[in-house]
Amino acid sequence: MSYTVMRKSGIYKTGMKNRLLAYTVHLILAVALLGSCVKTYQPETKSIGPVIIVEGMITDQPGPYAVNLSYTTDYTFNSLNYLVRNASVTISDNLGNSEVLKEISPGAYQTTPNGIQGVVGRTYKISIRTTDNKQYVSKPELLKASPPIQKLYYEYNYHPYEITNDRINTWDVYLDTKDPETKGDYYRWKWKNYEAISACYVGANAMDDGYYMGVSCCSLCWDINQCYSNCISLRSDATINGNVLSRQYIMSVPFTSFTTYYVEVEQQALSLGAYNFFNSAQKLINNTGGIFDTAPLALGGNITCTSNPNELAFGYFGAAGISVQAIKVDRSTGAVGLPVSKKIRIEGLAPCVPCINSIYRTPIKPRWWDQ
Repeated sequence: MSYTVMRKSGIYKTGMKNRLLAYTVHLILAVALLGSCVKTYQPETKSIGPVIIVEGMITDQPGPYAVNLSYTTDYTFNSLNYLVRNASVTISDNLGNSEVLKEISPGAYQTTPNGIQGVVGRTYKISIRTTDNKQYVSKPELLKASPPIQKLYYEYNYHPYEITNDRINTWDVYLDTKDPETKGDYYRWKWKNYEAISACYVGANAMDDGYYMGVSCCSLCWDINQCYSNCISLRSDATINGNVLSRQYIMSVPFTSFTTYYVEVEQQALSLGAYNFFNSAQKLINNTGGIFDTAPLALGGNITCTSNPNELAFGYFGAAGISVQAIKVDRSTGAVGLPVSKKIRIEGLAPCVPCINSIYRTPIKPRWWDQ
């Protein structure tokens, strides 16, 4: 939050004059409004037309890697994005290796599980050709190795001022890592929570006794709760170069159950360009719209239109080295009160529901689940 500091001398000398001026202005406005109808203010807006948005990254972890393509729309369309369909999307490195991605759903493109693999020390770029023969390419990105996560740990935190019990009790997860001696290292952290579930379908409305009707899964299944754009966590080594980066906050575990909370934390080693892009995105996301907020800025990115250099393109295709570690948070002791959770009753007579693999759910057991 920003604050404006005023000098006392200026306030005292002009205070009476300002009050009289404000009173006069309010009086004039009141008289004007009495004799006029209230009309909705419609500010003038300008349209820049559809602009492509590219979102994707290749890492040194096994694929597949995903790339999402969409177009911007006018504000009058509630900022919904049009999906870019039937495009030709290729990821390539500086040694001549490449792969054409498959469109798995409208606007969503993906490599094959055994396709191109990110390798530390190589540079990567993406090339795109749309159905109207527009061509886009990203600037080459160097894939840097990520230092290992030295320690992942949590601390119980009691927040008596919170309203709901899932926020009154939290377990804050922190990370320690050792920054390399080289200057110019940039980090981004993401997390992903897996929760074992028995019901793959839950009714929308609670029954009279407060329970929700559920239908069992046909196999083992986990719901996935993960960090999206509203929780970007970044850091540069400007102040800690070559030293241990300790107590880096990752996320807060809510009190939604007494069960163990399993979370995987991903540490990404970014390029300077990717760091600046995500840092700008973070500032936009955290902008509350107050009078002291900075003016909105265009994110830009590293994508250019080679078929028309004057055409805009947004988004970023990056390359990152990754370190991953998991932690299990014990919520069975120490917390105050009862967890905030939905009560589900499994309907035994109904047929089971398949656990479909997606970004929100998976039948694949998390890698460190049994450890």
